[in-house]
Amino acid sequence: MNTSTVEKIIKEIQQLTPKSERHSVGSVTAVGDGVVAIDGLSNAVMSEIILFEETKGKKLADALETQGELYGLVLNLEEDGVRATILGDTARVKEGMTVKSTGQILSVPSGEELLGRVVNALGEPVDGKGPFKNTTMMPVERQASGVIDRKSVSVPLQTGIKAIDAMIPIGRGQRELIIGDRGTGKTTVAIDTIINQRNEPKGKRPICIYVAIGQKESKTARIVEQLRQENALEYTIIVDAPASAPAALQFLAPFSGVAIGEYFMDSGRDVLIVYDDLSKQAVAYRQLSLLLRRPPGREAYPGDIFYLHSRLLERSACLSEEKGGGSITALPIIETQEGDVSGYIPTNVISITDGQIFLMAELFNKGVRPAIDVGISVSRVGSSAQTKSMKSVAGGLKLELAQFRELEAFMQFAADLDKVTADRIESGRRMVEVLKQKNGAPIPVEKQVAILYAAGGKFFTDVPVGKVTAVEAQLANYLDGQHAKTLASIKKTGALSDDLKKELNKAFEQFRLAHPESFAAAK
Repeated sequence: MNTSTVEKIIKEIQQLTPKSERHSVGSVTAVGDGVVAIDGLSNAVMSEIILFEETKGKKLADALETQGELYGLVLNLEEDGVRATILGDTARVKEGMTVKSTGQILSVPSGEELLGRVVNALGEPVDGKGPFKNTTMMPVERQASGVIDRKSVSVPLQTGIKAIDAMIPIGRGQRELIIGDRGTGKTTVAIDTIINQRNEPKGKRPICIYVAIGQKESKTARIVEQLRQENALEYTIIVDAPASAPAALQFLAPFSGVAIGEYFMDSGRDVLIVYDDLSKQAVAYRQLSLLLRRPPGREAYPGDIFYLHSRLLERSACLSEEKGGGSITALPIIETQEGDVSGYIPTNVISITDGQIFLMAELFNKGVRPAIDVGISVSRVGSSAQTKSMKSVAGGLKLELAQFRELEAFMQFAADLDKVTADRIESGRRMVEVLKQKNGAPIPVEKQVAILYAAGGKFFTDVPVGKVTAVEAQLANYLDGQHAKTLASIKKTGALSDDLKKELNKAFEQFRLAHPESFAAAK
């Protein structure tokens, strides 16, 4: 080796600045059922992402895109170590594995690119359309907006379902629980609400997020296809944590969904999020908690199960103008057993939300769909966001239906009833028929107002009960074709003026003359 080479090496050594990196490292001491016990990681924090030894050299954001890394989520901080859940293939984790702290809190990607896509609970695309290129990472756990940052709910969120928009209205920023037994049409109500948002002007249309928790993948695929056919997928994001996913992902999915929604809310836009359903999230959280050795309480649920749902649903808000004026409207779904709304999880979520839509199996089996029990369904906020036109036609509707349900038991003894009671029963039967609606066919609010105005004005009194639904559909088509300007005026003004009432009455009379066969006196 000549002198110049030696001098060159010495010079490079002198110029070398050693770099040191500090990592908090631990090792897996026990693993089972998707939960690991880790010795070490003394500086770990709650909800921190940890990296297993086979996944070295990549940043978290890159790893989320490649789907090749194996991460865990810290959920228990204990005296002698931490317990974490595995976010991925549990079979890859073995005892003795090295675990490294990342210093990052769990976050999911959000942005315009997610619209029309299906992602898992970690925000990774699962629809085969390729990775996201330009997204913003949003923290999965975030403190809900404070009272000062909010304003009262004042803008309606139209569901397109007559019975709901009239009697149990929902406002933007509200949390309205959909509750009922299995197979009573809970998901249908939520999906119809998403589809109905296509009737809103593009600038005011809410971003919709559907979170499927513990559902069959075939059901989620069917919903995606339905939204695509109805041209609703373009403004919808699907977050899927199917029944086959680990309990950790089913527990995280709703938080990921609301984190994605907060990106849009922070930019001043409206968001509608459906959690389908929180009963399954509670079961997944119970499973995780028991594996994490947390003490069980009532029905083996952990003591913080109420806090789990409250911190999730409190993130739904209607922000003040100073904060951009965005909103998140939540439609959580809870499944009851044999109609028992006094169960642990149902009562928890009822007390957190601003009202509930109770779907009754008995009504559903009778063919009354949506099978809404108006007796215990309530909206504690939405009526203040209801349009004047809807308020004017729906004022006494809930009371009339509730009275009808009370009298329904006496219908078989109709011969013994006085005329007032018999008339009320007949009127109630027709109103029930008017409020029936097919799946996947939401109705614009102006058309709802016209139909309910007709029903309130005893337009259907002479229509046989069995024909009411068909006559109502004919009337809606007639108004759409012949009196589109009147409907447009109702939509534009949001009120039902005397002039508009006269126009509607004239339209009803013309329809009656054009279809005399539909108005044979009811027997």
